[in-house]
Amino acid sequence: MSDADLIRSSLVDERAFAAVFDRHFRAIFRFLRGRVGEQLAEDLASETFVTAFRRRHAYDLSRDDARPWLYGIAVNLIREHRRTEERRLRAYARVPVDPADTADKADKRLDPDVAAALLELGDEERNLILLLTWADLTYEQLADALGLPVGTVRSKLSRVRAKLRARLAPVEATAPASESSLA
Repeated sequence: MSDADLIRSSLVDERAFAAVFDRHFRAIFRFLRGRVGEQLAEDLASETFVTAFRRRHAYDLSRDDARPWLYGIAVNLIREHRRTEERRLRAYARVPVDPADTADKADKRLDPDVAAALLELGDEERNLILLLTWADLTYEQLADALGLPVGTVRSKLSRVRAKLRARLAPVEATAPASESSLA
């Protein structure tokens, strides 16, 4: 039975769509894992099939193989995820931290200069430094999470830190010593 047949059947019996999921989930997950890492890939792969299920009535039933359609949905979800992250970082970069904020509230906001520096990094670089600092992962855990050798993690992090130091150094030089964020 082709994917088109299964999708056609799912319009009458929703359970038929489970076979499309069973057939293609692993391939979609592998693709996403290579693009965004294991944890986000699980969420986006699931969301890919939820979206496909909701839109199955619009599927072109003349196409027997649903994989290109599913990959298209997955790519759009990656794009939207990255746009959302970049919008959030741009917002942080525009709005200064209010010194009157409580420590708890200030901890939930990025310094505008740090947010701007993060925007200048590539996706992989940003993932590395944020997983290191926000998730407090070790080099070995980073390597596991991103499917990289530990040596690669070390060298990439060294380059990312150098970029951030260079980008933030002018800010640090003008800030009073007590406000310096880099030690």
